[in-house]
Amino acid sequence: MASPITPATGLGSGLEIGKIVTALVDADKLAKQTQITTQTKLVTTKLSGIGTLQSAVAAFQDVLKKLGDNDNPAFNGFSAKSSNENSLTVTSDNNAVPGTYKIHVNNIATSSSVATAAFSGGTSSAIPTGNLSVTQNGITQSYSIPSGATLESVAKEINAQSKTTNVSANLITDDNGTRLVFSSTITGKGADITTSSDIAGFTIASNTALDASSASSAGYIGNQAENASFTVNGMAITSSSNKIDKTVGGMTLTLLGNNTDSTVNVSTNADGLKTSLQSFITAYNNVVTAISTVTKATISDTPDPTTGATVTPAALTGDSMPREILSAMRGVLTTTGAGGDLSVLSQLGISTSQTDGTLSLDDKKFSAAMDKGLGGDVQQLFSGTDDSNGLLTRMNTALTPYTQTGGLFDDRKSRLTTQEDDLQNQQAALDLHVQSLTATLTAKYNSMDSLVGQLKATASSITSFFDSLNAQKS
Repeated sequence: MASPITPATGLGSGLEIGKIVTALVDADKLAKQTQITTQTKLVTTKLSGIGTLQSAVAAFQDVLKKLGDNDNPAFNGFSAKSSNENSLTVTSDNNAVPGTYKIHVNNIATSSSVATAAFSGGTSSAIPTGNLSVTQNGITQSYSIPSGATLESVAKEINAQSKTTNVSANLITDDNGTRLVFSSTITGKGADITTSSDIAGFTIASNTALDASSASSAGYIGNQAENASFTVNGMAITSSSNKIDKTVGGMTLTLLGNNTDSTVNVSTNADGLKTSLQSFITAYNNVVTAISTVTKATISDTPDPTTGATVTPAALTGDSMPREILSAMRGVLTTTGAGGDLSVLSQLGISTSQTDGTLSLDDKKFSAAMDKGLGGDVQQLFSGTDDSNGLLTRMNTALTPYTQTGGLFDDRKSRLTTQEDDLQNQQAALDLHVQSLTATLTAKYNSMDSLVGQLKATASSITSFFDSLNAQKS
């Protein structure tokens, strides 16, 4: 409803109608507008506080996940380093023993690569209907070749199952034509691929080398699959795989090059452990800092000019959620999980500040713990002996009710958003009321002004009439 356009001052009454209407409307809406403005600011501030807290907790959980990655252990008590990573790479776990190991790689393990006879039609060579069986390590996979097949379509059918069979097929064209070449990710002696088929040219017999000069020849390319051969401090070892796990206690070797030498040094992983511990501490402290930011009130020596208050609450001052999160985190730190020689963080030199609740690492105490041989127990403390008793898992479990989809953070934000929407509706209703009241009061004051104008005109007419009579008598 649009407000009528009227002069600020009534033409009939001389009153400032616009100011009078504005004052009356402002007085009418003051209480409700103050309530809506105050509540809207409070809800917006709380939403911001919840967002800050949720972001910090989620970031902490990301760090927990990274530190708990089984493929890249963050808390290994020992580190192993290869002097020649072109020869081999090495990782270690907490069962490793400090020492030096001289390793010579005679040859790495190889996989099988075999080729069919050559087809003169290239990749689109027509293949008759039939059956193809591919065998490796005593396991046979059969393929039914349909009508209208080509060499290329046969290769695609084989590759469609390569994830389960570990056998893939490629097409290589040489001077004699195009051959179907089978390869495998499985290495080691006896892993040679053989094939049998009722389709001419598809059969590859065992222990038969390919004669590349013959179009009808089929067989293995180069050499047959063989085991890796290497020595550790002079002791001969063979393996069907190039990833050697647990042959040398606590270490996993990955062989990379033939006829190569390297030295592997195993030592206490003090620097690596310290870095991982600091990552945990930093992420934990970020949550503590976020909690303090959204809960700690600000005290000022100068009273607020509007309210007179000297204390300004933070976004979540007095809210129980931040305290509950902090309590849950501290509870994990102070309870024993997997046990063992290392059961609490204080043994590693990690302590809690009495002033702000943050964690810190004492370098001297940490070094002393490493000297006592506790480095090998750090992994057990953080990762545990099962899926539930490690510190990382327990901490993540304590925080998940807040961060999971539909969890406590989502629930709180949903309720605050509902309040925000309701306040917006209240504001819209108040604006409509103000508009209507302004129009109503303006119309009434305009009517009054018009009536006053008419009365003044009548009074003026009467006065003129009597003035005229008096003049005639005179």
